[in-house]
Amino acid sequence: MAADQARTPLSRRSFLKNTSLTLGGLSLAASPALAVNTAPKKIRIGIVGGSFGCSFQWHEHPDCIVAAVSDLRPERRDALMRTYKCTKSHPSLEALVRDKDIDAVAVFTEAPNHVKHTVEAMNHGKHVIAAVPACFATLAEADQLHDAVRTSGLTYMMAETSYYQQHTISARKFHNAGSFGEIFYCESEYQHDGLEYLYNEPYGDPAAKRTWRHGLAPMHYPTHCTAHLVGVTGERLTQVVCHGWGDNSPACTDNPYDNPFWNASAMFRTDRGHAFRVNVWWKGAHRGCERAQWIGTKMSFYTAHPHGPGPVIVRSGKQTETDDAGFVRSLPNFEKYDQPQWWNTDMLPEPLRHDTGHEGSHTFLTHEFIEALTQNRRPTVDLYEALACTVPGLVAHQSALKHGDQLKIPQYPRPA
Repeated sequence: MAADQARTPLSRRSFLKNTSLTLGGLSLAASPALAVNTAPKKIRIGIVGGSFGCSFQWHEHPDCIVAAVSDLRPERRDALMRTYKCTKSHPSLEALVRDKDIDAVAVFTEAPNHVKHTVEAMNHGKHVIAAVPACFATLAEADQLHDAVRTSGLTYMMAETSYYQQHTISARKFHNAGSFGEIFYCESEYQHDGLEYLYNEPYGDPAAKRTWRHGLAPMHYPTHCTAHLVGVTGERLTQVVCHGWGDNSPACTDNPYDNPFWNASAMFRTDRGHAFRVNVWWKGAHRGCERAQWIGTKMSFYTAHPHGPGPVIVRSGKQTETDDAGFVRSLPNFEKYDQPQWWNTDMLPEPLRHDTGHEGSHTFLTHEFIEALTQNRRPTVDLYEALACTVPGLVAHQSALKHGDQLKIPQYPRPA
């Protein structure tokens, strides 16, 4: 069990009076988060969700055994069994979590069910790694997840891919080394025009049965962006102003979330007084990307842009130049950045050193969860990091519904 997770019930409401934030150790160099250490005990994991759930490497990890799999659909159960070379399956999550041969459960079910399924697994004594977002649509769900994890004393991790994108790992290393100076501004963009292809199933058939994604509010799926700052500097997002855009399409006028927006753009304030701009866009004449840029006093890091250069670094310089109006300005140093493939280093056990989905992040997520369990420590994207990434989006959506009102974001500080 993670050392910093209490074993007694504690409601968020009872400790929100203390507004100070304890930030977790995020340094890859200094923390043991990614140190390779083969433990004598192997974690026996159950995988639930035969779509996204097939894209991880549990069977390749030297300290993990895929003990069982589950999906409501037989064809997806079969896919999980083939992927993980597992001979045991259950017809539902509810059946799998009762399996006494399982230590942990990987929850890759529909987003609206993540909290429900996490609670169900923990009620049966299972550690959980769950897909994003940690909670869905309401702050009540955030409270429910928080209280369930705290009460159980079990380990929870959110499988946020942006935390382990190759450029995010680089940014975290730069930050931990002090290369940025002070990061006073950050931008992150998750642009995914064409997502409505997944709104019905069979996919692409607008007359078919609607999936949970139909009309999904952009800021209810914020973690691919928020992890770019929360997961690099450890900052917490405390206030937000957000604006949304939609049209008269059925996705914006007839959906279970009463969501009128295709796109949302938010400006957050952090607990360190910094600005953080986030765009989550499902529609428009823009190219798809999951990218960020961190602007510092000594150095800035821009990840590759879909219609621009590759990753670049800008460093403050001592030289000056004259602009076209005759004013003197500093002339920074500009250099291309050769992005390391961190997945091909000793940050991972040898069997996991291969490229995977979401910019090489899946093997890191696989390794981090298993190693956290074998080393009896908290994972990097634990309950508090997960809520710090997810809850700001829920509040941002409320701001957009209120035409850009500035709203405060509830905090879930990690116990001392």
